[in-house]
Amino acid sequence: MLGDAKEGAKKAADKAGEFAEEAKEKAKETFEDVKESASDFAEGAKETFENVTGENKKVLAGILAILIGSLGVHKFVLGYNKEGIIQIIASVVTCGIAGIIPFIEGIIYLTKSDEEFYNTYQVGRKPWF
Repeated sequence: MLGDAKEGAKKAADKAGEFAEEAKEKAKETFEDVKESASDFAEGAKETFENVTGENKKVLAGILAILIGSLGVHKFVLGYNKEGIIQIIASVVTCGIAGIIPFIEGIIYLTKSDEEFYNTYQVGRKPWF
């Protein structure tokens, strides 16, 4: 009886060892799959972000110019700090009448194609209209 118990324990230990090895292999495979999926996702997200960046600035700058353009925020978003300060000063001096300029700029920004906007205002650095 003691021999049967030892033999049963040994079989159970061997079986547990086999299950442990199988689990280890499955874990390695799963880890590699997850690692590959994460890498693919990161690469895709990076490509998407790079492709959308120009459009986001166009829409953001256009909407800001229309809504709160007299504060020059759209100029700061595009990196035109000097022009942003000039817009703020012009709006204060003219009691907000200079706010018509960014309103027109916002409409122009939104009606340009993404490529044309990017080349004109982000690469070409054209500060006004």
